Amino acid sequence: MQGRVLIIAGSDSGGGAGIQADIKTVTALGGFAMTAITALTAQNTLGVDGIAEVAPEFIVKQIDMVLTDIGADAIKIGMLHRREVVDAVAGYFDAIEDLPPVVLDPVMIAKGGTSLIANDASEAIKNRLIGPHTHLLTPNIPEAEQLTGLTIATRQDMEKAGRRLLDYGPVAVLMKGGHAEGEEVTDLLISPQGVEVFTHPRIHSRHTHGTGCTLSSAIATGLAQGLSASDAVGRAIRYVEIAIREAPGFGAGHGPLDHAHTVAPFNPRAS
Repeated sequence: MQGRVLIIAGSDSGGGAGIQADIKTVTALGGFAMTAITALTAQNTLGVDGIAEVAPEFIVKQIDMVLTDIGADAIKIGMLHRREVVDAVAGYFDAIEDLPPVVLDPVMIAKGGTSLIANDASEAIKNRLIGPHTHLLTPNIPEAEQLTGLTIATRQDMEKAGRRLLDYGPVAVLMKGGHAEGEEVTDLLISPQGVEVFTHPRIHSRHTHGTGCTLSSAIATGLAQGLSASDAVGRAIRYVEIAIREAPGFGAGHGPLDHAHTVAPFNPRAS
C-alpha cells in the first residue's frame, strides 16, 4: 500500500460515484484512502432524490483530524455543494504551508441531470480554491462551460476553455472530452508547458456513473505515489476505460463501473 489520499467529497448511497467510488478507486490502485464527507445524497442509478448537508465546521474537523495524524500525499476534492463549504475548506487550506497536491473535480451536475451545487458556490470555487490551492483541475465540458462562460463544441474550444481555466491559477487543467461527439474521446492536459493529448476509443455504455469521480481519484492516487501528472493521467484514463468496459450492469439507469478490475478475489485456501 503506497500513497495516502484524502478525499473531500459527497457520499453516493448507490455506491457508483462520490466517496464510495473514490475509496474503491484509491484502494484498487494500491493507495490508502481517507475521507471528509461534505454531503449525503440519496441516489441510485436513476438519479438523486435528496441531499443532506454536513456542517462546514464538521467537514473541516474531519480534514484536520486526518491531516494532523495520518497525513496525506495528495488530496482529491469532489462535491462541495455550498459556498459555506467552499469557504470553510479553502480557509483551512490557507493556513497550511505545505499542502500536498490537490486534484479538484468541480462536481456540479449528477449523471442524471440533478444540480449538485448552489449557484454561488461555483464562483467561490473559482476564487477560493482553483487559484490558490489546486494542482490539477479536472472539468468535463459542461463544468468547464459553467466555470468559464464559454461554449465548447470542438477540440479547439476545449483548449481555449482549458487555457482560460489555467489563467485562474491551477498548475494544470485536464479537459475531459467525454461529452463531445465522435467515436474517439480526446482529453487535453493543459499546463504552461503546453498541451498533451490523450485519445482513446469511446465505449458506448449506459454504465458510466461516477466516471469523473473515479478518474480524479485515480489521478490523485498516482500523484500520491510519485507519478508525474502525465503518467498519473494516462494510468487513470486506462483504469477508467477498463472499469467501463467491465461494468457489472447493475441498476436500470446509469450504472456503476467495475472499480475492482485490478483486484483478484481473496482465496483463503491460498494463504
